[in-house]
Amino acid sequence: MSESILSIESVSEYVGSRPALSSLVDAKSLTVQEVGDGNLNQVFICTDSSGARLVLKQALPYVRLVGPDWPMSEDRAAREAHTITEHSRLSAANVCALIEYDADRYVLALEDLTDHDVLRTRLNAGGPFGDVFEQMGRYVADVAFGTSWLGLGEEQFRLAAAAAVNSELCKLTEDVVFTEPYLGADRNSWRPQIDSLVRSLQADSEWVGAAMTMKRRFLTRQEALLHGDLHTGSIFIRGSAAPVSAKAFDSEFAFYGPVGYDLGLLWANIVAAASRAAVLDEPDRAASLLSHIATSWSAFESRMRDLWPERWEPSAYPDVMLSQRLTDILDDSWGFAGCEASRRIIGLAKLSDIETLDDEQYARAASAVLRIGRTALVSRGTLPIDEHIDAMHTELRL
Repeated sequence: MSESILSIESVSEYVGSRPALSSLVDAKSLTVQEVGDGNLNQVFICTDSSGARLVLKQALPYVRLVGPDWPMSEDRAAREAHTITEHSRLSAANVCALIEYDADRYVLALEDLTDHDVLRTRLNAGGPFGDVFEQMGRYVADVAFGTSWLGLGEEQFRLAAAAAVNSELCKLTEDVVFTEPYLGADRNSWRPQIDSLVRSLQADSEWVGAAMTMKRRFLTRQEALLHGDLHTGSIFIRGSAAPVSAKAFDSEFAFYGPVGYDLGLLWANIVAAASRAAVLDEPDRAASLLSHIATSWSAFESRMRDLWPERWEPSAYPDVMLSQRLTDILDDSWGFAGCEASRRIIGLAKLSDIETLDDEQYARAASAVLRIGRTALVSRGTLPIDEHIDAMHTELRL
């Protein structure tokens, strides 16, 4: 594989050898910048002398953050290419577009979005976010309907789910999101300021038991082809007022699973952003962020209701099923939000929203995220959305 791994020096030759790419940029005049700041892959921005750009993302045979000591199959690139294709079919405006996929070298060529910001970066800087969360709610609904049995029919749904198995990265998720924060692991870490709270949570059988319930749901519910890692670091945004340009990217964790997982991850990251704002003495911004949990759900629900008449074989799926589905998805969303909130403080892969705070601010924000996460996880659908939001306001003293 070493001879197949791209470098800044070899990218121009690679682009020149790919007709679909050399027709978009001049390979001979490329300036190449390596910008991969994630954990798994390397990413190159390629710009020619006219200013035309494209992005190359290559899956390595190991976790980039660690190196060869943590091997990982490059096949994740094929799964990401497939997911981008399917999601673009259903919600093109909200997905980073795929130009081509090179299956021999595990390289995705993607549209250039350097005129966008990563949403987390913008939120950390106190920037505007427009209607990005509502757009993501509609995106999740489009995918939830279009890749499920409701959009595909039962037989095609079963075949699609079987073809999208992502065992390696699902196992990683099961470990770092649903197991290690609750049962303990060497990869866990947190600052001393919250040690007593973390220890009390890990001794809380109700909290641990609720996490195991969500782990079971993650393992057993194949409902739709999810993004699988839909947080504020996996969304690009351009513009400030609605409608902004909002595009999901980095879908290599995609799998057929419970729809509420994507929504829950998004909500937990909204909580982290709001907690940061609260401890930085921006209560109005914190409250505004939290309000978008409710509006993203409203956007999701509305889109699902709009799509419902298009379902496969309506006579087999009466209207009462939609209300049941929405109730189940909402319950899952809160549970998964609680798990994501907990693991981002206790487990592997922290959030810059929280980690860049000083110790006093960190203690307040991290404690709030954990307590809000516990309520979301344990109470889930037993509380109306407005009561969940009210509880968050109380915790953050808004």
